[in-house]
Amino acid sequence: MSLGDQIQIKDGELIAAVDMGSNSYHMVVARVEHGEPRVIDRLRDTVRMAAGLRADGTLDAEHRARALNCLARFGQRIAGLPSIRVRAVATNTVRRLASPQSFLTAAEAALGHPVEIVSGREEGRLIFLGASHDLPSSRENRMVIDVGGGSTEFIIGRGLAPLHTESVQAGCIASTLRFFPGGKLNRKRWQRARSEIGVLLQQFAEDYREAGWVEAFGSSGTAKSIGAVVQAMKFSDDGVTPSSLASLRDALIDQGQISAIKLPGLTEDRAPVIAGGVVIFEAAFEALGIERMRVCESSMREGLLWDLLGRAGGTDPRTASIDAMANRYGVDRAQARRVESTALMLFDQVAKAWKLDAEDREWLSWAARVHEIGLAIAHSQHHHHGAYILRHADIAGFSRQEQQFLAAIVESHRRKPDRSLFSALPQRYRVLARQITALLRLAVLFRRARRPESLPQMQLAATAQRLRLSVPSQWLDQHPLSEADLEQEQGPMAELGLVLEILAA
Repeated sequence: MSLGDQIQIKDGELIAAVDMGSNSYHMVVARVEHGEPRVIDRLRDTVRMAAGLRADGTLDAEHRARALNCLARFGQRIAGLPSIRVRAVATNTVRRLASPQSFLTAAEAALGHPVEIVSGREEGRLIFLGASHDLPSSRENRMVIDVGGGSTEFIIGRGLAPLHTESVQAGCIASTLRFFPGGKLNRKRWQRARSEIGVLLQQFAEDYREAGWVEAFGSSGTAKSIGAVVQAMKFSDDGVTPSSLASLRDALIDQGQISAIKLPGLTEDRAPVIAGGVVIFEAAFEALGIERMRVCESSMREGLLWDLLGRAGGTDPRTASIDAMANRYGVDRAQARRVESTALMLFDQVAKAWKLDAEDREWLSWAARVHEIGLAIAHSQHHHHGAYILRHADIAGFSRQEQQFLAAIVESHRRKPDRSLFSALPQRYRVLARQITALLRLAVLFRRARRPESLPQMQLAATAQRLRLSVPSQWLDQHPLSEADLEQEQGPMAELGLVLEILAA
């Protein structure tokens, strides 16, 4: 396989997705058939991670152990699968941890594969991707609502593409604990919960109503449980309606205590958190004017499978996101292309020595395309401005760690690199971040003139801690500024852990 090729996942191979939700952990294992995932195994564990999140952002020992034990069981099932065929993501509760990296390190050790944190909007994109593959094809707008343990995602999309994605900090566990302390159910508490959640939804409700949708679907466990109870109690025989939700609400309040809840169609493990889920849906129906919602069987875990295939098959959404970001911030496309082509030329010369692959080459390409987005804010310190945007923007397709990785490269592409940026990254990214930064810095240096011009026939050789750059002496004599820049670059390269040698050939 050449470095320009995508890493392919072939028919017959197994792939897996792990969804570390705030209520339940799920894993699906699928066999790829005709380019599509066919699920052959499912594992699920009610971890209730959100219930273990303390106010100071720490996770109690019981829920931490429960999470890690679950991941160890998942890890046994997918032992031997290469990481290119496994995607594991953590959602709201891990996003809210004060120090997520300590938990992630233990989680990755238990699972045997990297774990990524995704933002609420990225979570929504993956939910819609999974749901839309499960639904009949349509050219009309659809809305998908996913009530998780710690957050709820609202997505309007068409086909396979989300058009609007919102995430609110209200989930079935968090809402049950907050609004029904001690497990007591009454109408006063219910109305307070509905009103406060409704206020959260008002920030986007009008925009969603204007965008419009033809059908609404609920995905994941809360929606499935509500659909099952509504049908079993004969509140509705065609999806979930406002009246059927009201009937379910009354039935729950009549129970008086969460610990006493027993309803037809409601599983034992879902009963302790169903009240929070129902009140979220009731507030959503009111705020968005939903008249009927049907249940969708697929959700984020299936979306992860499709996204995994897309990344490997040439339809990686991250590439489109990078190009959209470059366009949004008015990047000088011609200069970005010059820097990118130069950086990739250097990459190809050291790839074998540094054991870099096609995915690593993609990262360098992306970094080159957006290394100047900070210029939209100010020329001074634009590398810091660009890094800030990359760290904090919602970028479709990217996990939080991937955004930190890209931001560290962009922030280090000029001036003196800050070593702490790299040490703050997950271990698996640290060496690669330094290597990509080094190549990007050299490309930017050679393209400082910002105009089309031929570069010399240079050779770049690499060892683990050394770069040797051979440049024709005649070219150096004719380009004294570039020669001075190369000499000055030796100091910053040392901050990256590399010795830069310049040879006049």
